[in-house]
Amino acid sequence: MYSEPGKTKFQIDLRRHLREQDICENLIHVICEIAEACKYVINAVRTGDLGVAGTSNLYGEEQLALDVLSDRILKKRLIHTGVVCNIASEEMDEIYQAQAAADGLYSVAYDPLDGSSLVDVNLAVGTIVSIYKGSDLLQPGRNQVAAMYVLYGPRVSLVYSVGKGVYEFTLNQLMEFTLTRENVTMKPAGDIYSPGGLRNKYTPENEKFIRFLEDKGCKLRYSGGFVPDINQVLMKGKGIFMYPALQGSPKGKLRLLFELNPMAYLIEQAGGAASNGVIDILDIQPESLDHRAPVYIGCRDDVEKAKDFLNNKVK
Repeated sequence: MYSEPGKTKFQIDLRRHLREQDICENLIHVICEIAEACKYVINAVRTGDLGVAGTSNLYGEEQLALDVLSDRILKKRLIHTGVVCNIASEEMDEIYQAQAAADGLYSVAYDPLDGSSLVDVNLAVGTIVSIYKGSDLLQPGRNQVAAMYVLYGPRVSLVYSVGKGVYEFTLNQLMEFTLTRENVTMKPAGDIYSPGGLRNKYTPENEKFIRFLEDKGCKLRYSGGFVPDINQVLMKGKGIFMYPALQGSPKGKLRLLFELNPMAYLIEQAGGAASNGVIDILDIQPESLDHRAPVYIGCRDDVEKAKDFLNNKVK
């Protein structure tokens, strides 16, 4: 715990906390600029146009005006950091080169507004960010130097890790992110489950796993938003989120670069686990920007149990 006279953990701002993590100034700059950009995103969420922008993203999904605006806000901020070379967004069809690769620069992949279709019904949404050293974004998530998400809910919270634990910051009335939770940790097992996808398209193995969770008394908690669902599992320190392979969609729905890698990094840093049912999410070599994978993420024992069912080790 911080012991400086007159300073409680609720008064520790993000930049100061990052400097105490003993990381390079350029990485601090990138994370702080993303945090600043997200202040503009939440303003857009609260006050902006909820209508459709008239375009669709790379993956054929209806793109809302807020998606476009959030993407532009983050991209512009990252370009102007001067320390980011490559940028990949879920809303762009290719990697954007902000500047030539050089020593000390970073590359960033992000989902600017995950769950944006939930905004017009006033449910929580969020921004997800993955940061790598150098210019290569198509590498296993284990190589991330930082990951973070910002949840736009009743409170705006920022959760990050640079490989030294997981920390939560909350946006206060002065529009400053201040520390609210230190060293967030996961329990070995939990009693919450968040199952994505249509259950009538589950494979028999996934259906058996769901029945196992129900039989042991797990409570269903699913909002339809990846950020709020992962935040619930992480901050409660228990539970499992899953978006499995479905009949007709063997690779699931969620994307490795923009969603799975950063969340898996955070969950592992908190002592949890994330797997596609065979190997750890962070050990998957991405084949493209659109690489998707099934995911089981949360308490370590629950993820292991899912793998047992998927590999027919449980009858």
